[in-house]
This record gives sequence, structure tokens and C-alpha cells, in this order.
Amino acid sequence: MSDLKMGFRWFGEKDDPITLQQIRQIPGTDQVVGALFDVPVGDVWPKEKIAALKKQVEDAGLKLEVIESVNIHDDIKIGLPSRDKYIENYKETIKNLSEYGIKVICYNFMPIFDWLRTNLHYQLKDGSNVMAFQHQYLKDDPHDIIDSVRNNSEGYVLPGWEPERLAEIERLFKAYADVDAAKLRENMKYFLDAIIPTCEKYDVRMAMHPDDPPRELFGLPRVYKNAEDMRVIEGMHESRYNGFTICTGSLGENPDNDVPAIIREFVKKDRAPFIHARNIKFMNKEGDFHESDHLSKDGSLDMYEIMKALHDLDYDGYIRPDHGRNIWGENGRPGYGLYDRALGIMYLHGLWEALEKGSAK
Repeated sequence: MSDLKMGFRWFGEKDDPITLQQIRQIPGTDQVVGALFDVPVGDVWPKEKIAALKKQVEDAGLKLEVIESVNIHDDIKIGLPSRDKYIENYKETIKNLSEYGIKVICYNFMPIFDWLRTNLHYQLKDGSNVMAFQHQYLKDDPHDIIDSVRNNSEGYVLPGWEPERLAEIERLFKAYADVDAAKLRENMKYFLDAIIPTCEKYDVRMAMHPDDPPRELFGLPRVYKNAEDMRVIEGMHESRYNGFTICTGSLGENPDNDVPAIIREFVKKDRAPFIHARNIKFMNKEGDFHESDHLSKDGSLDMYEIMKALHDLDYDGYIRPDHGRNIWGENGRPGYGLYDRALGIMYLHGLWEALEKGSAK
């Protein structure tokens, strides 16, 4: 049977209070899911910076085979004439990453906001805090959400909410004014048609992340919300290098999504090289939710069935825990604490071991 390639997302020595030495001490974890956070979106990732990150990770006794994320320049998503320049840069980055053993690039195609929460420190009854999304706090003006995130991020730069990007938010909203879901899909196909031959040549798989939350916000289109959307994206380029990150939490934020069934369909078709395994808790029938620990009994998703779907298909790809609680006095990057994600890894390994031993009888 297969072994999980378990990873842990790390934001670098400069911006992450969690150390590589701490990550190495989490049993059953040998992958670091990393990125270069100081390269402007759209620029080519320099080989020397990739090499330095790779050496840093390997010197700590870990592996670097998944990058999250190489962000897509807005000109590509909008479909501006300048997109060809940024696509060529992206292809060069794919080539450079391949030289240092990178096998998967996680990315998204969300306009402006990579994800959205209305509270970064929602208090739970046990005294821990998590990120939450509640419709009643979703303001009409996106500037209010931006200010809330900035004021509650404890000084950390959160992925997808980089200051230089948010500083030009008004220009971006105007630029996306004529981009509906059909146009965004058209621009995505243009991007995929351009880069997938490069991915095939250098053996680097693209793994698109779902929209988070999987619904339209502020009039911005969403194109990866459910299995139907995934089939459309799959059909844009018939190559296993055009794949998905299946984030159980993001997809699970829509209660109509059958996450184990999505896993079974797209893992079976070899279109899911990367899994984000996390849980969420619905707060009401309106679909408000907060992040939770990874356990099935504490969340709204059945993590046993999720892991069983992977196990039944002998999944041997990359996987990592995702957003968790801040616990035991930890007050670092919202959603990305050490302790709860480490506990999540142990839970996922425990489920996997039980499934392995159960299938061997």
C-alpha cells in the first residue's frame, strides 16, 4: 500500500515563527511546502533563490517538492495584452523550479482575493481561536474587509493579502469590471494552453486550488467551486499536468459538495497531485462556518471518509494539514499555528494507519 507524502506549509525563516527544526520533529512529516515570498508576482523566480530555499530545507533534513504558490499575475486573469509577457515568465519559473526537484505547483485563479474570512480570531468555547466567515459581517465595501484583515493579522503578511496588491484594490476592481465567469474561464484556458506543454516537458504538475469560500463575493466570479467546475477545467487541457489541489475545507464550505466523491472521481483520473486535508464547522443553516481542529467529531466534514477515499484509491501523492486553531498560548500567523497543525498530522496518520491495517485483514 502507499505511504502519504506528508507536508507542512512554511513561510520562510524571515516571516514564519515556526522553524524547520520544529517541523522535522512532527512524526511522519518529511515535506516542506514552501515558496519565495519576496519575488513580485509576475517576475521569474531566480535560480539562486530557489537553490537557497532548497538547500535550507534539505539541510534541516526535509524535502522541498511542492511549491505553494506561484501566483498568477492579474493581467493573465483579466486577459490584457501584457499577459503574454507574464506567461513567458511563468514558463521560465516552471523550468527553473524543475531543475531543483519541484514536482507540483499549487496555484489559484481567484480574482483579487485568494480567500476571505470576516474574523481571524473567532473565539471557541475551549479558549482557542480560529478564522471564521459570517455573512452578517460581510461589508458592502471590500475596503472594510481589507482593513479588518490588516488590523487583525498580528503584523503577519497573510498569503493572498500582500500589501502591495491590496494597495491598488480600486484599480483592480475596475480592471475586473468586465470579467465574468465565462471570461475568466476563457483566460484560464489561454494560460493553461500556454504553460502545460512546458509542464509536460519539465515534469511539473499544476494543482489548482479551489475558490475560498466557493461562492461569488463583491460581484467577482468564481470558477472552481464544485465537481462540475472541475470537469470544465479538466476539459480545458487533456493532460494529467492540468490538475487540482483538492482542499477539503474550501470545497466543504459548500454543504452540497460531496468531498469524498470529488476525491474518488479526480484522484482516480490522476488529476489531484496535492491534497489539503482540513475540517470546518458550520455555524448555522445560512452556511456561516469557522475553521476547526481536524477531528470528524469536532467539525462538519467526515475526515474518516475523506481519508478512506484516498486510501481506497491507493493515493501516494502530496498532502498537508491546513488551517487550524491557535492553541496553548500560540499567537502567530492566523490559521497557521504549529501545534494544531501538528495534531492534525497525527490524526491523519492515525486514520491512515487504521485504514491500512483494516484493509490487510
